[in-house]
Amino acid sequence: MVSAPRPGNWARALALPAGISGRGLTVLYASILVILPLAAVATHAFSGGWSAFWSAVTEPETEAALELTFASAAGVVMLNGVVGTAVAWVLVRDSFRGKAIVDAVVDLPLALPTIVAGITLATLYGANSPFHLSLAFTRASVIAALAFVTLPFAVRSVQPVLAALERDAEEAAASLGAGPITVFRRIVLPAILPATLTGAGLGFARALGEYGSVVIFTGEIPFKTEVASVRIFGLVESGFLDSAAAVSIFLLAGALIVLLGLTGLRRIVLPKDAR
Repeated sequence: MVSAPRPGNWARALALPAGISGRGLTVLYASILVILPLAAVATHAFSGGWSAFWSAVTEPETEAALELTFASAAGVVMLNGVVGTAVAWVLVRDSFRGKAIVDAVVDLPLALPTIVAGITLATLYGANSPFHLSLAFTRASVIAALAFVTLPFAVRSVQPVLAALERDAEEAAASLGAGPITVFRRIVLPAILPATLTGAGLGFARALGEYGSVVIFTGEIPFKTEVASVRIFGLVESGFLDSAAAVSIFLLAGALIVLLGLTGLRRIVLPKDAR
């Protein structure tokens, strides 16, 4: 007589096909949305060989756009690393009237269509600025636009870590005579640094591919305010699809290298028990 499977055997039997189907669905979904499109772009980028790819990337106007993009993204990451941490600190540690509104406004750049963000920035800081601060069509406009759309990544990466941080060590250090700057540098900063690096990586990747907020506010001036995403669009409009694909792959490679570097640095600064 064949005995009926035990409940534990049923669970293991059902878990196996469920695990396989889950992994298969994940691979299929990632392939359709990520791997296949990237493979198609890479095919276009290298259709003429390495020499054609490198010529497209080092073409003077394209090279200027790439340099501006990477330099601006790096500058914005450092700026938002400081400002975003300060904003997160205020939202977590301070209580004031309108705090909920400020907390909601932080996410506004993520909710706004980026083209609307560009119009907003042009209205506030363009030729007819109510603050008499005209940044439009200057390199400062690139920094302002990228800082606007990437600030939420810096704030939201640090905010939950600060909220979960126990204050006993800070209070003990203060009772021993440590000043606020020393407490922050020795206790708070090491705890939030991994989250800060995560926000920096996300912000950098977003800044490299930003289009909507810069296309109106910066004026798309070649060799001055033209960023890589705008240059790619111009190449597509002109029918140079292979060159546009080459610049896209170069941007993707740059973002991937920076993200991997920040991930490695994040693991180094993580406490040993959290690795």
